[in-house]
Amino acid sequence: MKLKNINIGLGLVALVALSSCADDKFSEYRTDMTKNQKEYQYLNNYKPLKDYVEEMKAAGKCNPDFKLGIALAANDFNKKELVYCLAGSNFVEMTAGNAMKYGSCVAANGNMSFNTVKQFVSTAKDADMTIYGHTLAWHSQQNNKYLNGIIADKEIQVDPNEKVEKIDYEKDWSAADAFTMWKGTYDDGSISVDADGLKLVNSKAASNNYQFQYHIADNLPLTNNTDYVLKITCKATSEGSAYIGIGGWGDKAYNKNFSFSTEWHEYTLPFKSIQDGGFIMMQSGLFVGTIHIKDVKIVHMETPMMEIPVAVKTLDFSGTESLGGWGMDVAPHNVNGVCEVTNRSAKTNAWDSQINFQPGDAFENGKQYHLKMKVKGSAPFSLTAGFQNPDGYKGCGDFPAISVSTQWKEVDVACTVTGDNALRLLLNMGKYEGTLYFDDFEVYYMKSANAIPLTDEEKKDTLSWAMGNWIDGMMNACEGYVTTWDVVNEALSGVDKDGDGFYDLQSATRETVNADDAKNNFYWQDYLGDLDYVRIAVADARKSFAAHNGDPSKLKLFINDYNLESTWDNNKKLESLIHWIGEWESDGVTKIDGIASQMHVSFNANPAVQKSQEEHIVRMLQLMANTGKLVKISELDMGYTAEDGKAVMTEDITEAQHHQMSDFYKFIVSKYFEIVPVAQQYGITQWCATDSPADSGWRKGEPTGLWDCNYLRKHTYAGFAEGLGAQHYENAE
Repeated sequence: MKLKNINIGLGLVALVALSSCADDKFSEYRTDMTKNQKEYQYLNNYKPLKDYVEEMKAAGKCNPDFKLGIALAANDFNKKELVYCLAGSNFVEMTAGNAMKYGSCVAANGNMSFNTVKQFVSTAKDADMTIYGHTLAWHSQQNNKYLNGIIADKEIQVDPNEKVEKIDYEKDWSAADAFTMWKGTYDDGSISVDADGLKLVNSKAASNNYQFQYHIADNLPLTNNTDYVLKITCKATSEGSAYIGIGGWGDKAYNKNFSFSTEWHEYTLPFKSIQDGGFIMMQSGLFVGTIHIKDVKIVHMETPMMEIPVAVKTLDFSGTESLGGWGMDVAPHNVNGVCEVTNRSAKTNAWDSQINFQPGDAFENGKQYHLKMKVKGSAPFSLTAGFQNPDGYKGCGDFPAISVSTQWKEVDVACTVTGDNALRLLLNMGKYEGTLYFDDFEVYYMKSANAIPLTDEEKKDTLSWAMGNWIDGMMNACEGYVTTWDVVNEALSGVDKDGDGFYDLQSATRETVNADDAKNNFYWQDYLGDLDYVRIAVADARKSFAAHNGDPSKLKLFINDYNLESTWDNNKKLESLIHWIGEWESDGVTKIDGIASQMHVSFNANPAVQKSQEEHIVRMLQLMANTGKLVKISELDMGYTAEDGKAVMTEDITEAQHHQMSDFYKFIVSKYFEIVPVAQQYGITQWCATDSPADSGWRKGEPTGLWDCNYLRKHTYAGFAEGLGAQHYENAE
């Protein structure tokens, strides 16, 4: 599960704790009753939680190696402030919420960074606390872009000496209806657009070229340190020259004059980019006369390849699905299989009326997309289109202008996206008076066909290497200090598709997960196999742990999962997990040391439901104990469910409900020690130290903690402590 950072708002109790932390390393957290609430005073009698564990160990009532743990954010612990003191004063082991997961350490290019992990380990050593590693193999919080990339289709090798021209950017000024780019201020120069393109008129020579300057292209899709060719089609009323600069406001990749004549000619200007993106600036203050620029194009040369179109979305307007938009007098609507949109009168700006196409996911930055459609109008028009990031209405690349006539015309224009979060493709018709008609509207991109898919064996081999590389990097960062791990997290689904009586593993290819999960996660088992997935992870963990200063005899590997206490299927998920562990270990080599149950539970106000919950928690512990393996409660937290089935928020919970939760904590913790044999008692980890803030990503607004958001002990603290053997102090003399 994903852990939201602990709320670190400091109340009086926290400030007191911090003042002593510098001297004592850890402060003993006690409830400072600044609210003067009599019913909470009894909580001052309880000692720190870990003290009760030490008393149990001394009395031989629990495993000498039993670990009482807390989940927290590694960065918060590394600060050695409030979270550090809270953890060290009450617990002996920590689980990092996210810092030790794949997605936190592996970048999109496969580079791994373990800086936070290394600092976490170092701080834990200083605090004399252990770390429970979470997690080595999981389907969630993976770097999907990297993992999918390394098993992508292989490019077919072609002759590198055969080059073809690829267009990166094109601005057809002859199809534009206005000049909307940046220009400087120069009284004797004018800029406009006519049928020949961009018209630059200078009636009087300036002292310097730069006094009459302007952009002729913007939002260029350039990649730093890449060879390109600028192509400009232009003519002038007399021969002359102008300055061209390509790049940003600082240094330019191309920084020189080019000469032009009185005849139309395409001039080619090679350059190497010195940054990502940029613009083309032209300066012609020394030239007197008129310059016309018909077309501006940037191209590069690359090895030829076969390409196939991949549709992002296709609309034929035969049903109810259509385009969207705003600012027009009659919004886009479908009539007899054609999309119609009308402006009864032209607006001031092109963007005052916009047709909107949003496929759902963002268009990918740096990728070229094609807009293909049939279009006509009740009057001729030059339609402009481009990508946009709605946050701040940032432009992310413009298509060449689309010439619209009164007859149907099929157009296909391309544009490279130049920014992140480009969720919209917009067509601007604010200056149009009349009706536009669209049909067979399609957005697509070209995919190389010079590639062949990897075989299943090649994918398995590649991902086996990636799994081993990741685990080795993590073990190297921990240098043998972290001896206990969730080797595989949440492997099981809740469905039995093959009918063998046990739940299957989660899988995108076999549809044992929902569509969103299949899209957003990376299921290693779909490529490595249900058995080898876990066997490979276990083998890699044991090998790399030993290779990086670890004592193999101390390494303990757990399978961690949720809903093992499930009432609705009589603990079938746990029974299925036990079955799968037997399958994974059937090779005689793989060894799994323990089972970890997450237990994100809620007290239920319906007595029958609560009774069933308690019965199935008991059965869960019995089943786990019967395996002979180590037993861990790995992510314990608690909410409250009212009789209507709705979760009760912290702000609404009553004192009586608080006490019911306290009793439930006592039940869970005490039953653990009652049912699990001493030799199998690995530990219990509380997942939420405090109640979950209203803006949390985990059980937001629920009373999940042993402390409230001001770090005052709650009644649940008493229940947890009493489960560890503490005396009951409330109403005590």
